[in-house]
Amino acid sequence: HEIDQDKIDRVRGMDITVVTTATNDDEGRALLRHLGFPFKEN
Repeated sequence: HEIDQDKIDRVRGMDITVVTTATNDDEGRALLRHLGFPFKEN
């Protein structure tokens, strides 16, 4: 089914939680980057 942009009454969102077996933030971030997750550089 295609969404008709003219019939949308408001923008909707979605929250997703990803759980890994990484032992620290750096390992987890490296895994998610490898899977294609975009991260903003500080």
